[in-house]
Amino acid sequence: MEKPAIHPYIPIIIGVFSVALSAIFVKMTSADAGVIAFYRMLFSIVIMSPLFLWRYTHEIKKLSKRDWYFTAIAGIFLAFHFILWFESLNYTSVASSTVLVTLQPLFAFAGTYFFFKEKISIKALISGGITIFGSVLIGYGDFKISGTALFGDMLALIACALITVYLLFGQNVRKRLSLITYTFVVYSVSTITLFFYIIAKGESFGPYPASEWFWFLLLAIVPNLLGHTLFNWSLKWVSTNVISIAILFEPVGAAVLAFFILGELLSISQIIGGTIVIMGIVLFITDYGKIKSYIFKKRG
Repeated sequence: MEKPAIHPYIPIIIGVFSVALSAIFVKMTSADAGVIAFYRMLFSIVIMSPLFLWRYTHEIKKLSKRDWYFTAIAGIFLAFHFILWFESLNYTSVASSTVLVTLQPLFAFAGTYFFFKEKISIKALISGGITIFGSVLIGYGDFKISGTALFGDMLALIACALITVYLLFGQNVRKRLSLITYTFVVYSVSTITLFFYIIAKGESFGPYPASEWFWFLLLAIVPNLLGHTLFNWSLKWVSTNVISIAILFEPVGAAVLAFFILGELLSISQIIGGTIVIMGIVLFITDYGKIKSYIFKKRG
């Protein structure tokens, strides 16, 4: 496998800051969750279309039947991840929702072990446990054990499981396709899935005021085309586990942004939890030299 032009951790860091804005943009809209997700994906593929049609359509022929299955599954799971996560933001806070939706190591560590036979070092497990503990502390002050907040928390947790499945299936296909082709196909599947979901739910495609279209467009450009596309690029060289650990930065950024933009107060537990998350991720990264055979998929 060729050497990446830049260290994969750089685009992953940029991607994390980009997706941290996602919850803020969603909170700024009043549309239904399925509609928000649909236009986020639709605008993404519209923006990507000129480049894809100009240079990458020939790669579609490289897709085997198995690749189509895996890509379709990834796209469907991505669609429902957005539906459930956006819906959770109607019931619970940005901090709580982003904490639960980014607890992916719980699922990714198990998924990559059972499906890809990837070895996980003790140090990596410890650092993952630290980051999970820190993430829980971030939203601890906002967690409620009853009512609508608990329902929102449950939706966010399910959304977390769905995005992990999306990454696991994407990891398998991404190695054989360019970033543009893989992303375009996956986002197209997600858009089609969301289209039929909206029809089935009886939600409205519009019209919406200009402010709503502005947030839809920002969701497509920042978290999707900048954030998730960078994650997809990194999957060629980096394990799903690495991205799942890095995404735990998202609650830190989202909580801070929610404080300044939405007026959602930060508790002491959230501040301490954010510090613990960073410590856990730093510990994981310092383990790079010992576990690079599993992080960077270099075959001799």
